[in-house]
Amino acid sequence: MYYVMQVVTGTEDRIEEQVKVMVDNELYHFCFHPMRQIKKKFRGEWKVIHEKLLPGYVFITSDCVQRLYRELENVPAFTRLLGKDGEHFIPLSDHEVEWLEWMIESPDQNMEVQLSQVSVSEDAAISILSGPLKNLEGCIKKIDLHRRIAKVEVNFMNRKIVVHLGIEMVRKKKE
Repeated sequence: MYYVMQVVTGTEDRIEEQVKVMVDNELYHFCFHPMRQIKKKFRGEWKVIHEKLLPGYVFITSDCVQRLYRELENVPAFTRLLGKDGEHFIPLSDHEVEWLEWMIESPDQNMEVQLSQVSVSEDAAISILSGPLKNLEGCIKKIDLHRRIAKVEVNFMNRKIVVHLGIEMVRKKKE
């Protein structure tokens, strides 16, 4: 089961390290914060940059969340575990887990959303060729070709949020 910890933005790496040191590793499988690749232009040249996909959130997978929570309370920078309903913590829904795993493609490796490749035709029609945006056309709210960003609306923890994903223009199609 996937659970979400809300932490102070900018402390995600430190929280992960503290969890690895202070929490019994038998209580969780993975602890991570997903990253994304985007392109930014520096001095006229496009560079791939790695940024946090959901700043302020760290994900943790566990089958024994009550015991995990008691140990997480000892982590100094820990803020809270989201989804508490009375005495129980609510894991991410199957739909949210599918979306997260689809975005990062391999949940046991680098936890990073890759660039999606797009092409633009002469009449300005945009086609998604590959990457995490493929098959998400209905969720894309805007594609900013100038900044190489796609704004995607997703349901996360029972609310709609917009995440920015990186795109790479691979060619202009001729019609």
